[in-house]
Amino acid sequence: MQFRVPNGGDQTKRLGAVLHVLYLIFNEGYAASSGESVQRNDLANEGIRLARLMRTLMPHDLEVAGLLALMLLTDARRSARIGPQGQMIPLDKQERILWDRGQIAEGVALISAVLPKGSVGPYQIQAAIAAVHDEAARSEDTDWPQILALYSLLQRMSDNPMVRLNHAVAAAMVHGPATGLELLGKLDADERLKGHHRLEAVRGHFKEMAGDSRGAVASYLSAASRTASLPERNFLLEQAAKLGPELSDESSLARW
Repeated sequence: MQFRVPNGGDQTKRLGAVLHVLYLIFNEGYAASSGESVQRNDLANEGIRLARLMRTLMPHDLEVAGLLALMLLTDARRSARIGPQGQMIPLDKQERILWDRGQIAEGVALISAVLPKGSVGPYQIQAAIAAVHDEAARSEDTDWPQILALYSLLQRMSDNPMVRLNHAVAAAMVHGPATGLELLGKLDADERLKGHHRLEAVRGHFKEMAGDSRGAVASYLSAASRTASLPERNFLLEQAAKLGPELSDESSLARW
């Protein structure tokens, strides 16, 4: 069988599939879904390498540029995501001085150059969201209204439950935890998120924001029981214990 480069709509369809695979490779490297490590640097690095190759081969494709920018802006935080004992450190607690400013500058320049050029796709929007996070000097300086607007736009482009979950996070940061919990209630009916630990982890965070310590502990423990990532499980159990040992089911903690 002779190999040929696809043209037109066929190329667009195949390109979308290739970019999605690269995104999955990078995402698994940046935030390992199972095992004892927070991240797998080999996969993250390979995802970026392949995205750079795609950018070289297709320099005028806006979504290729968007994906590379997204990877760079996300990976820039890699060194700040793990504590001295290998524990997870959430975005709002990271030492931003550890972020890779070279990667941030490259990613911001790339997404700033492609956004005005034409049709905006999901990877470009996600890169823009990552740029807003990276450009905030402190967690409290994050422009959450802008992030909420970008997630609202992304929701209209893609019926992805994780996008809706992240939209709920942004909404809670702008309008308060009650709004976030209301949006999570709607997500409970989505079969694609049924039993997913991140839904319960976010619910725990919103309950903690609302001052419902008992409810937050229950959600954090539920999330911990559902994840296959040991660092993530430990983080969730620590969040539960932090709110008060008397609220945590000690037998549940002992099982992990």
